[in-house]
Amino acid sequence: MVTMASAFPGQGQHSRYFKRLFHNGKLQLWLGGMLTVLLPSLAAWGGAFWQTADATQWLTLLLIALAYWSAMTTVQRMGRLPGTCAYLLSLPAATVCYLVPYLVVQGTENALHLRLYVASYLLTALYCTAGYWFGRRYRVLKLAVVPFGKAPGLCHNHGVEWLSLRAPTLGQAYVDAVVADLCTELPPEWERFLADCTLERIPVYHVSSTYEWLTGRVQIGYLHENRYGSLQPDEGYQVIKRGLDLLIVLALLPVALPLMAIIATAIRLDSRGAALFAQQRMGFQCRPFTVYKFRSMFCDRQGAGFTRHGHDPRITRVGRVIRKYRLDELPQLFNVLKGEMSLIGPRPECMDLADWYQKDVAFFHYRHVVRPGISGWAQVEQGYAAEVEGMVRKLEYDFYYIKNISFWLDLLIVLRTIRTVLTGFGSR
Repeated sequence: MVTMASAFPGQGQHSRYFKRLFHNGKLQLWLGGMLTVLLPSLAAWGGAFWQTADATQWLTLLLIALAYWSAMTTVQRMGRLPGTCAYLLSLPAATVCYLVPYLVVQGTENALHLRLYVASYLLTALYCTAGYWFGRRYRVLKLAVVPFGKAPGLCHNHGVEWLSLRAPTLGQAYVDAVVADLCTELPPEWERFLADCTLERIPVYHVSSTYEWLTGRVQIGYLHENRYGSLQPDEGYQVIKRGLDLLIVLALLPVALPLMAIIATAIRLDSRGAALFAQQRMGFQCRPFTVYKFRSMFCDRQGAGFTRHGHDPRITRVGRVIRKYRLDELPQLFNVLKGEMSLIGPRPECMDLADWYQKDVAFFHYRHVVRPGISGWAQVEQGYAAEVEGMVRKLEYDFYYIKNISFWLDLLIVLRTIRTVLTGFGSR
């Protein structure tokens, strides 16, 4: 029998409180608040400023506290998502969270202590960026793997240091968590080992959840483990998301409409045919709808039902530019207004491809449980995919999005979509 003492001879560090506190998000939030809100205020106004503070001082203190909390919360929430470098998000998050309250105040008769406001912003950006940069650079995630079931096959690479266990003990090794296939039958000594891990405050994760967390994909072959109910999207957020879609599209239209007029004119001058292209696509709950795009191909040239990799002679000169930077998708803003699409979601497939994929890819139609989007998790992670092999991976990304749909995931997709538009990543 493996006792707790023999299983964890070198794991005393797991019970040291300073290590737990160092990686505790709430403690980081409070320490940062003292550093970026309280200390600058004390330095600017003195130790007893709350006794004589005027309305401007209280407003400034309130806004810098709100901006700091918003920036830290944004970075912490988005930093947990797959493939995210939290330190790269710190400066944009701090900038937006401090800029928005400042612009709101400028539209009123109120005033701020600008020097304190700017100082708090700089300290917040520095605190977030430096903290997450050091954490990423000098702390490699170490996971131990229980050698039963699917765990050994799925646990490899992904920027993690893996420890394959040969016996139900960690020896002198330090790990951040233990990964096991909790759906398989384990020997009694390994079950006791996992129980001891929990008692020693070492997290135990199921292998499928770990794979999803590291890759941003849900493996289709193991979809039965998730039970369809766990893939149901959050109904409450779906309502909020629809409202955000409408507000954002209405705000974008004054800029988008002139740009669309310029693109339409360039298309008509470059080649014969209409500027807009309409096609039947598979939509929400498998209902067909008409999607609108700017025409990027010649009207009199035939080809496959999808764009092939490399040079496709059907694409026009203007088409290559608008496809690279996703400008051909702009007319779909009207699909969003009509409720047929969302700004963020799985990309809608044409009817022929949808029927083809359904024959070769299990669970394909389940991706239509949410509204299709102009951009999506698969597009920013993988790029264009049409072949069945690429479509399987794309579907794994789509299922991850459906299972984990949230404001923070949508916000991350928006940021990566901006990067995609600027770089042309994944276009054909």
